[in-house]
Amino acid sequence: MAFLKNSKADLTRLYRRTFELSLVISLMTIIAAFKFSPDASKEKLIIPDKPDLITVEDIINTVQKPEIPPPPKAPQIIAALIDDVTDDIILPDIDNFEPVPLPDNPPKPNIDLSGEDFIEVPGELPEPVGGLKSLQEKVHYTEIARKAGIEGTVYIQAKIDKKGNVVEATLLKGLGGGLDEEALNAVKSTKFHPGEQRGRPVNVKMVIPIKFVLK
Repeated sequence: MAFLKNSKADLTRLYRRTFELSLVISLMTIIAAFKFSPDASKEKLIIPDKPDLITVEDIINTVQKPEIPPPPKAPQIIAALIDDVTDDIILPDIDNFEPVPLPDNPPKPNIDLSGEDFIEVPGELPEPVGGLKSLQEKVHYTEIARKAGIEGTVYIQAKIDKKGNVVEATLLKGLGGGLDEEALNAVKSTKFHPGEQRGRPVNVKMVIPIKFVLK
């Protein structure tokens, strides 16, 4: 079934006329705005006499120095008053003085060392009278030790008093073959220079080595 168009319902029919009318109204409005706008040539331009000038200054970089304490005050010197000192000073007459006799040398104290112990490390060790050679000459090889070819050192521990006498002798290390007895007898029969501690004789306990060498 075909639909018929109504001429009153056609919107495109008035499009061209409406566009032309709107264009004419817009142009008339623009022309009227320019026509009735105020004249800008009659307005005065206000210019200040001295414009404000902005100056830029260089800022100097400062360094904060630490505060140094003030130096200490100098000590005050107090003057001594010497007005009260008398000028008349009487010195004694030294011609009338008698010389004082000096005391005699004090006697050396008699120290009893009989009850003292035997020390092991004195200032000076005892020494045989005549040296170690005289002690070594007192020992002799026995026939048993010579045939067995025994050689070595015998160690004797001796206690020597402050007078240089051997009061006790014991065997620490021996060789056998009769050599130990030879060493003990040689030490017991030897006179010693006594040991000293701080310049005075003392009792000393010491170890004496005696060598046996076959010739």
